[in-house]
Amino acid sequence: MTLSLPDFVPAAPEIVLLAMVCFILVADLFLPDERRHVSLGLTLATLAALVVVQLADMQEGSRTTFNGMFVDDQLSDVLKVFIYLGVAAILVYSRHYTRSRDMFRGEFFSLSLFATLGMMVMVSAGSLLLLYLGLELLSLSLYSMVALRRDSASATEAAMKYFVLGALASGLLLYGMSMVYGGAHSLNLAEIAKAFQQDAFTDSAGKNWPINKDLLVFGIVFIVAGLGFKLGAVPFHMWVPDVYQGAPTAVTVLIGSAPKLAALAFALRILVEGLGAPALLSQWQGMLAILAFLSMAVGNITAIAQSNVKRMLAYSTIAQMGFLLLGILAGSKVGYGAAMFYAVVYMLMSLGAFGMILVLSREGFEAEELDDFRGLNQRDRWYAFLMLLVMFSLAGIPILVGFWAKLAVLQAAFAAGYTWLVVAAVLFSLIGAFYYLRVIKLMYFDDPVDTTPIVATIDQRALITANGLALLLLGIAPGWLLALCQRAIQASL
Repeated sequence: MTLSLPDFVPAAPEIVLLAMVCFILVADLFLPDERRHVSLGLTLATLAALVVVQLADMQEGSRTTFNGMFVDDQLSDVLKVFIYLGVAAILVYSRHYTRSRDMFRGEFFSLSLFATLGMMVMVSAGSLLLLYLGLELLSLSLYSMVALRRDSASATEAAMKYFVLGALASGLLLYGMSMVYGGAHSLNLAEIAKAFQQDAFTDSAGKNWPINKDLLVFGIVFIVAGLGFKLGAVPFHMWVPDVYQGAPTAVTVLIGSAPKLAALAFALRILVEGLGAPALLSQWQGMLAILAFLSMAVGNITAIAQSNVKRMLAYSTIAQMGFLLLGILAGSKVGYGAAMFYAVVYMLMSLGAFGMILVLSREGFEAEELDDFRGLNQRDRWYAFLMLLVMFSLAGIPILVGFWAKLAVLQAAFAAGYTWLVVAAVLFSLIGAFYYLRVIKLMYFDDPVDTTPIVATIDQRALITANGLALLLLGIAPGWLLALCQRAIQASL
């Protein structure tokens, strides 16, 4: 019997990240408070190195290692690069915020990297077991980050709600996965798909095990429920507004941006790769259609009544996830590509919205009420213009990239025959435009309540400018990003 080592090259970014996060944890112990910027520099350098490693290793086709549990394909490569860029932007945005709130510590940076590692594992998972491990690594890191401000009662309460409801969702997901395993006799997603096509699973000894289709369908119900929680879709959305509002804004922006890419990959891996057979496709399509409709309805209507910007953006996220589900439930590669395009664009829009809140916040002051945006144009016209771009893009106004993202998923859903859902999505989108336009009205037509000068570092100002202009430039020329997403889907699924 010979022992063969797995190929570690496809997992090189994960190995590099794990080594660096351990190094940063130890190095931070020996750094005085006035030199914490070294830990931030190491964290950003790690993310930059990961981009280089990922791009250098990018190639055509798909590779698997660790007995098929880990997949390296174009889908994982593209999503990981955007995750690195998103987390790096979050750290730059939150530098001043975390420093003024005693959060500028190694724990914040290391937990951010552990969350990134969890997202990477989810994106490259080829097994139910690895999907669950990546999800738990991400979730546990986020739970800890929400509670990082020990002196904040609201943050502690949000962390407890997030943890309890997250544990419930994880239990549902694990139960559903166990049923899928019981029905298909395998944890490997490719083997599950193959077994369903052949009506039997063939083990290593050559023995055939008949699959249980009823058990698979029952498992899908629990998997969709767990997935709905992670995306924040109705009726599994109850944690989103409370966690977004109670968590420190630097953590809220992390929860509301890059993990959506990992959740999309989770859905594509398990629903499309593992459970994408036509007989199973019709089962989860109907469930996703209901989740999408309810999310767009509840999210857009409830957001109108909010006076807290973070809470308003939380309900906006719920509605946006409804649009994301339109692409997935289309059940075609065009739809999956549109959903991927939507997820990337939403991450950019979310970074811009919460980045502006971070820029306007200062020591002892949280710029999270709608009144805090009154008269922003009189205080700083450039920031007001950038926030206008973000709000217009979230509302789906033409010429900005948010419009093309919504159009792409609506076209995919319409082509799949969900005409009623497309009509409902357009109507709810018109309703949702109200609360986005309300922010613009407050910025340009009301007098400022707070006249304190806005102080932002050079890197923050440069990043928020690049973020806002990217929404405009991608809206003028969205083709390359959409083509990139479609090409990744075509080559991987």
